[in-house]
Amino acid sequence: MSLASKLPWNHRFAGGYPGLSSQPLPTDADAIDYLTRVASADGAGVETGVATAVDAFFRHTKAAGVFDALKACCILAGARTLAGALVPVVGDAPTNVANGFVNGDFSRTSGLTGDGTSYLDTGFANTTLDKDDAHCAVYATSHETATGAYIGAFDLSTGDCQIAGFNATNVICRFMASNGELIPSGKITPFLAATRGASASYLFRDDGATNTITRTSGIPTTMDWCVFARSTNPTHTAASDATIAFYSIGTDIGSAGLTDLDTAVSNLITAIGEAL
Repeated sequence: MSLASKLPWNHRFAGGYPGLSSQPLPTDADAIDYLTRVASADGAGVETGVATAVDAFFRHTKAAGVFDALKACCILAGARTLAGALVPVVGDAPTNVANGFVNGDFSRTSGLTGDGTSYLDTGFANTTLDKDDAHCAVYATSHETATGAYIGAFDLSTGDCQIAGFNATNVICRFMASNGELIPSGKITPFLAATRGASASYLFRDDGATNTITRTSGIPTTMDWCVFARSTNPTHTAASDATIAFYSIGTDIGSAGLTDLDTAVSNLITAIGEAL
């Protein structure tokens, strides 16, 4: 790996040394804006290899028509510090609550690890979404070891949402519905996501495959979306000990969008690991 690839992406020689070598730099305007905000939180720009991985994610999701569906999203890996990891790709920055995550919980290559108590409140209310036009996704590099939620907005209403680990062997998904679906094949691959574009059913992606779950949609819960927990009125419960490197919440992305987002996020986390 060249020295230039280890330089901060905004260093004057990040693109290579004049007359000796060259390497790609971020080009997408939104990616550059995000990387600039991360650098401000971290106190320094991430390495060029990390920056180009982020740039590729932005370009991939835009080309696939997925990016505009992301309304609250964080890349919880790659940044130099926890503060940088909590800088949002889009939407508001999440609030670090309960006992609170610390820098020791954060890995640049694998993401943020829960302790079964701490969680992130995204500040994104489920009522912001239409019950028949919504998605959520997480990329868990290490899965829940007991029973805990990766992501959710939940208060025992007809429009509850959660993707959770269940008894350390399965995943349960409940998406804008009053009942959940146990997925026995769950927790094999890191990317877990659901999207709904109709009232009668939604799509769930796990283990590289997308399946249709027949559950009628209900009025969205008023709770905020949380990561590493589900928000349950009046308290937040089912906190997770998983390690999560990415999350997104937003509008429906359809079957093709689930596949594209899976590919884009998987490539992103792999490329960050290779760069570091």
